[in-house]
Amino acid sequence: MRFPEPGTVGPMYVKLCGLRTGADVEVAVDAGADAIGFVFTPSARQVDPDTAKRLVAAVPPEVLTVGVFAGVSAREAGDLAVAAGVGAIQLHGDYPHEAFTALADLPVKLIRATSLKPDTDLRVGAYGEDLLLLDSPIPGSGHTWDLDSDTRLEGEWLLAGGLTTTTVAEAIKRTRPWGVDVSSGIESSRGVKDHTLMRAFVTAAREA
Repeated sequence: MRFPEPGTVGPMYVKLCGLRTGADVEVAVDAGADAIGFVFTPSARQVDPDTAKRLVAAVPPEVLTVGVFAGVSAREAGDLAVAAGVGAIQLHGDYPHEAFTALADLPVKLIRATSLKPDTDLRVGAYGEDLLLLDSPIPGSGHTWDLDSDTRLEGEWLLAGGLTTTTVAEAIKRTRPWGVDVSSGIESSRGVKDHTLMRAFVTAAREA
């Protein structure tokens, strides 16, 4: 799968999240996305385990499939992820270190997704995760966070929150992330992916 080893320098890593249909997946893969996210949490983007399993089966092995979870236990997230066959589990929110420890033995990558707070541990891998994702305080809302922050991260981390085809280049310039993640910024309406925007976002991120 497209998930470079730590320390690898390469093109901007791009994750397209909140996909719900076979057409969404087909376009994401064709556009060159490195990772595809499926949301299991109740929302306009939620997919049930059976749908997720069917969509995951259509994704080539070089593209990372991610199950996105919030508000459920680590055990439940692990069970659902294994049932769906995703390659990574993204725990979104204030999950403790113990939650990631509980999932460490599963054959999946672990992604710690959180917002930037005064007490946020910004060390990639601090909770045993493979990848850190920094999102706005309201995930999936399209809201941005303070891109002018003096905080600078090192390692494999993704920038998320309010990114669009027109803002991603400037956001990358300001924060220098290893990769970017987008959901609402590639939608025609909440939960409905715009295939033209999906392609344009991947291009804009890579060109930045």
